[in-house]
Amino acid sequence: MNTRIFFAVLSIGLLAACAQMSPHDAVQNPTIRKAAQNARTRSDHDALSRYFENAAREMQTKAAEQKELLEHYEEKGYLYGRQAQDLKSHTAALVRKYEESAEENVKEAALHRQMASEMAKREFAGREGKVVDVSKPSKIRN
Repeated sequence: MNTRIFFAVLSIGLLAACAQMSPHDAVQNPTIRKAAQNARTRSDHDALSRYFENAAREMQTKAAEQKELLEHYEEKGYLYGRQAQDLKSHTAALVRKYEESAEENVKEAALHRQMASEMAKREFAGREGKVVDVSKPSKIRN
């Protein structure tokens, strides 16, 4: 009996450790948070913007899947007996969570897109009045 409990706890622990991190958790992820805090260049903000846009798309996809499942539970609730109401409420909560997460990620992506745009404007303004040598993009002539 004790070995069964031990292996059950061990397998749950392994599953939790190997679980894929959702984009909802990305904002709480120290690596992403640190990357956002240390973003200094236009390309950094562009990369973060793309990351958050992809995360938002993924959350929207998950929300759509859960909405489809919720419709199934509402139409065929009789198949699930007493659990039908629990399944409906759990699925509705997941839909809300995924939609909120997608909205947060869209806002974060827009923020980084705006920062990248402002940096591009500053770079352009810094070069104003100077001619850029097209044959050698890294060279600027007066």
